[in-house]
This record gives sequence, structure tokens and C-alpha cells, in this order.
Amino acid sequence: MSKTLSGPKAAFLCDQNLGRLARWLRMLGFDAAFMRKWDRAVIEKATSEGRIFLTRKRSMAREKGCTVVESDHLQEQLSFLNRAFSLHEKIQPFSRCSICNLPLKCVKADDVKNQVPEYVYATHREFARCPGCLRIYWKGTHPDRSLDLFNSSVNASEEK
Repeated sequence: MSKTLSGPKAAFLCDQNLGRLARWLRMLGFDAAFMRKWDRAVIEKATSEGRIFLTRKRSMAREKGCTVVESDHLQEQLSFLNRAFSLHEKIQPFSRCSICNLPLKCVKADDVKNQVPEYVYATHREFARCPGCLRIYWKGTHPDRSLDLFNSSVNASEEK
């Protein structure tokens, strides 16, 4: 059972002011690269590859492939992106590494037995591993809370 979980087609590049948003987009299954420092060449390469550049810099508003995210608040940012790109139609939650941005691979429970806490191994049968950082993921309680936050953002975006 070593299939790869594939994510939705929308891909983003987040500027250095949107690191938290990048992580949340990854948790929702979106390819969300993160630019740690301003680099025009990285932006141009990303947009030429079809990525949507997300930034807080208003001066970039007229740039092709660029979307200015005005809010500082995560829930408002997700609501705005949902309105702009219909994210709710494309999410595949927890299919990407929230750190590396790589698609996760399903792994057998026995393959991670010595790499997760005993209680987790005893109570879970489904695991995924990042092929980059080797971080192991399983469904705990935070996925439900994370999806609740996103769903409330979607509901807020539909009310506007």
C-alpha cells in the first residue's frame, strides 16, 4: 500500500508574509511553496510554471499571476482565497506534508511501529509518510478542528 496521495491542481507561491497561510493551504492539500525572502526570479519562475503568487504587498496588485491577500487573519485569508479560487471544490485534506509541501505516501502500520508512540500505533491503522522529511502523519484530533476552521471560512465567504 505505497500509493501516493495526489492533491488538487491549484498551486501557489506564498511570500514571506504568508507562511502560516502556506502551511494551511498544504494541510488542505494544495501545492503551496513558500518564499522565505523576496526574490523576483523565484516569483517569475513560479508564475511561469502556473503558480498563483500570493502576497501582502499591495504594489504587486497589477502583476500578472499575482493575488494580493489583504487580511492579516488566517480565517479571512482562507475565506478570500475560497471566494477567488473556489478552494472548497478542490481540497484534499492532509494529502501533503505541511512542512515540505511534498505529496504524502500511504504506509503500512507495521512500517512505522517503532516511529510513532505506542498508543498511536495501538489505536490507528492508517499512516502516511513524507518522502522528503520522513515525518509520519496519522488522523488524530487536529484534522477535525482544522477542517472546522476551513469550513467556517467557507461559510463566511459564501455569506459575502
